This record gives sequence, C-alpha cells and structure tokens, in this order.
Amino acid sequence: MATAVAVLATLGFIGWLVFRAVKDKSIKAHFISYGVAVITGIFTYAYFLSMDLPQLIKIVVSIVLGIILIIVGALYQRRLAGR
Repeated sequence: MATAVAVLATLGFIGWLVFRAVKDKSIKAHFISYGVAVITGIFTYAYFLSMDLPQLIKIVVSIVLGIILIIVGALYQRRLAGR
C-alpha cells in the first residue's frame, strides 16, 4: 500500500511538471527541489512502514539524535559568529 502511494506521488509530480510546461508557466529550480524532497519523504515513509518495529525505533532515535546535534552545532556557530 505504501509503495503504491509513493509511486502515485511520483507520477503526480511528473504530471504536474508536464502540466506546467504545457501551460507555458515557468518551472523554477525551487519547485523541482521541493517536489523531489516531498517524493523522497514519501518513499522514506513507505520504506519505514515496511520495517520491523525495533529497527524503526533505532532509525527514529538516530534521526532525533541527528536533529539535536544539528541544533547544537547551529547554536555553537551562532555564538562564535557573535564575537
């Protein structure tokens, strides 16, 4: 089910790009980046749904730890830039 949603999201994104091209509207780089990020998130979600629960917990903990480390690094850099 989750894989089908991911494939449909990809096809929808490609269809949206074709629709914008046919309507002669500009396709900017940030539209493409945003669309690729959304599709990547959907595929990642579909992959996580197919995992065992203990492995999923490990990945969620890793993601949360990564977020914490990014925030700590940003705060440290902000403090150094203020000097």
